[in-house]
Amino acid sequence: MAKTSDSRLFHAFRGSLIGIAEALPGISGGTIALIVGVYERLIGGAGHITGAVRRALTDVPTGRGLHRSLEEGRQADWRMLLPLMTGMVAGLLASAKLLAPLVGDHRQYAYAVFFGLVLASLWIPFTGSGRRWSVPDYLLALTVGAAAFWLTSLSLGGAADNPLAIVGSGAVAICALILPGLSGSFLLLALGMYEPTIDAVNERDLGYVGLFALGALFGLAVFVKLLRWLLENHHHLTLVILTGLMAGSLRALWPWQGDEHDRRLYAPDEGIALTLALFAVGFALVAATLVAARRRERRTAAAPVPGPSDRDRTPRGGGRHARVN
Repeated sequence: MAKTSDSRLFHAFRGSLIGIAEALPGISGGTIALIVGVYERLIGGAGHITGAVRRALTDVPTGRGLHRSLEEGRQADWRMLLPLMTGMVAGLLASAKLLAPLVGDHRQYAYAVFFGLVLASLWIPFTGSGRRWSVPDYLLALTVGAAAFWLTSLSLGGAADNPLAIVGSGAVAICALILPGLSGSFLLLALGMYEPTIDAVNERDLGYVGLFALGALFGLAVFVKLLRWLLENHHHLTLVILTGLMAGSLRALWPWQGDEHDRRLYAPDEGIALTLALFAVGFALVAATLVAARRRERRTAAAPVPGPSDRDRTPRGGGRHARVN
């Protein structure tokens, strides 16, 4: 019993790290999930849950009942998912509580940290395919980056009370779960929806949070599935586009800019030394995270694959005493 309790607490702790990361632009919750070793199970569980919801919505109206939906839901690893999601919510709430006053009162310095976080995280999609970039790849990334640079000069911040904008933001932000290196909070910042979302979480605005969650479910059911298909069938091209998208969207994090209604960029004028120092801190934080992820990947790749001789065997003459894992 104690071992099970410890395991649940450990899952909750790992979930809290993912939740904290989700509130930080530039640090991907997917990257942290990869580092703490729950990425594949988290994505698999999300797939089973959305599959169960989808089957319930299609089977119940046609009279098939909930059998297929419940069967799909049982395939999720709930003993891991429930404490993990509890920890994620707790970490997200705590992180949002700390970040809201920081962004509101010290926007320039907060954006400096965020800029460093995102700039360093560009390394993930840039090197993720394992292929060397060609000239057409650079041209495509440059074109996508230019489009993203222009789009982030616009803002949905003025439409933060628009239900469609809230649902759409949740759908886009959830895509960060499927791709380590892509930050959901960064996408919200690029859309101008970061501060309204953080404020809604801190103020327990259930209407806003409910719409955002609805968008996240829609994103899991549609966008994430599409993104996974693209990564499986056009992996290199998808990462080239994502690299350009993230690079161009860095415009939204330039420390010297107007508010959500004035997205113009300005030349550095004050607090330059502290701004650059905080930028370096953000960059170093993601660099350290990437080094940790790379070391884990190398350890996993170097681990021996269990063979038939390594599997548990039933002792002769005593099947009833065999150990069940």
